[in-house]
Amino acid sequence: MKIELQNKVALVTGAARGIGRAIADALAESGARVVYADVLADDARAAAAQRAGCVGIAMDVTKEQAVRDAVAAVERDMGTIDILVNNAGVNTTDHRVTIEKFPEQEWDRIVNVDLRGLFVVSKAVTDVMLRHGGGRVVNIASVAGLVPLRLQCAFVAAKAGVVNLTKAMAIELGARGVLTNCVAPGSILTDGTRKLFYGEEGSFRKNVQQLLDHVPLGRPGSPAEVAHAVLFLVAPEASYVNGAILTVDGGWTAGYMREF
Repeated sequence: MKIELQNKVALVTGAARGIGRAIADALAESGARVVYADVLADDARAAAAQRAGCVGIAMDVTKEQAVRDAVAAVERDMGTIDILVNNAGVNTTDHRVTIEKFPEQEWDRIVNVDLRGLFVVSKAVTDVMLRHGGGRVVNIASVAGLVPLRLQCAFVAAKAGVVNLTKAMAIELGARGVLTNCVAPGSILTDGTRKLFYGEEGSFRKNVQQLLDHVPLGRPGSPAEVAHAVLFLVAPEASYVNGAILTVDGGWTAGYMREF
C-alpha cells in the first residue's frame, strides 16, 4: 500500500524495530522524509540509512528536554514536521501478576514511556505543526486500552490513557489543522510476542491457542498490517478523520468466538 506523501516530513518514535520500523518504512516508501527516532540510536540510524532522504536519531521519550532538543533539530534541518507517529512503548514480560503483586517500579517504567512519553513528544511536535499550518498525529495504543486484560495493569492503564488522550487532542487541535487519530493493534507478530507467545521458547507458548480463540481471523497480525492502517490515517484523503480509534486486531474486540 502506498499513498502520496512527497515533500512531507514524518517523525516515528520507537522506529528502530518491529511495528515502528514497519511504519517508518511504509511512510518512506510513500515518499515521506522520515525521522527514525529511537532510544536504540544505532539501530534507528541503520534502518534510516536504507531509505533515501531519511535520518535516524536518538530519542528517549521519557527525557523531556532531550525530546524538545531533538524536535527543534528536526525542524531546523528538515523545515517542519507534518506527521507524527507515537509508537514508542514498552510492556512487561517478567511481571505478569495481579495488581496486589505488581511492582510499583515496573508500573512507573511502563506508564512513563507509554503514556507520559507520548504526551512529551506530542507536546513538542504539535507546537511545530501549529506554527507551520497543521499536520497529522497517529498514536499507537492497543486493544488492551479498549478491552482490559488480566495481569497487565500498568500497560492497560497506559494504553487506555492513550485512547482518551487521542480524543482530547483531536478536540483541542482539529480546528487548528492538526488531526489526531489512534491505531489499536491486537496481537502482532514481533520479536516481543515471539518471546511471549509465538516462539518455540515463548513464556506463554502453551496459551497461544487460548489467545487466538478470541481472534476471528485465527492468527496474529503483522507489523505491515499496522503500518497500512497508519498510512490510511495520514493520507491526504483522510482529511475528515479526527479522533478515531482504528482497531487492527483481526476482530478481537468485536466479540468472543467461543461456542456456548
